[in-house]
Amino acid sequence: MKPMSFFLALLIAAAAATAGRANESAYSERDLDACKTLSQEEEGASVTLECAGYKDLAIYFKEGDLRQSQAYGPIGKAWLDEAFESFGPFNHSNATVEWRLDAGGVPFATIVRWFVSDPETTSDTNTRYGQILVVSTVATAENPTSCVVGYVDALENRDANTLARKAADENARDFACGLNEPQWHGARGKLAGEPMRSLPHAME
Repeated sequence: MKPMSFFLALLIAAAAATAGRANESAYSERDLDACKTLSQEEEGASVTLECAGYKDLAIYFKEGDLRQSQAYGPIGKAWLDEAFESFGPFNHSNATVEWRLDAGGVPFATIVRWFVSDPETTSDTNTRYGQILVVSTVATAENPTSCVVGYVDALENRDANTLARKAADENARDFACGLNEPQWHGARGKLAGEPMRSLPHAME
């Protein structure tokens, strides 16, 4: 092989390798018992926690009135104090966080499974839950906002994880929190629940 052809082949191979490892996933486990309490109110049983996430990126967990919300990365004060994205019915989030990474290993989105109760069957002994994969952005120093990008009904879509990753990869990096609307991807069933969100006024 001629030297130039060999060099070109190396460039093509390197490009293929970079493309092949783009948008991979890493995982972390949120431990609420190990989180730092940032604020707590008795009314509505509200709490805001700062939890360890992926490397130096924190998870900001909120709970109020049996509903949960999460944000990721270095969010600004207004976002920390005012933002809350959840579902109308009572709900809780899974401890496992999937972080979508770019080719350089930097997280740009997360995927977390939410369990949303069915108000028609909720009781102490009989509660049905929908399962929703929630795709969110990861805040950066340049853009200190983190918000929901999209939803995937995990009970209605056999390829729910693939759909969620596709939604993250195609939408998260250019998503403008407070300006763009999160979308559902794939089929949506009766147990999906209706999303709710409250964002800082400056972003609405």
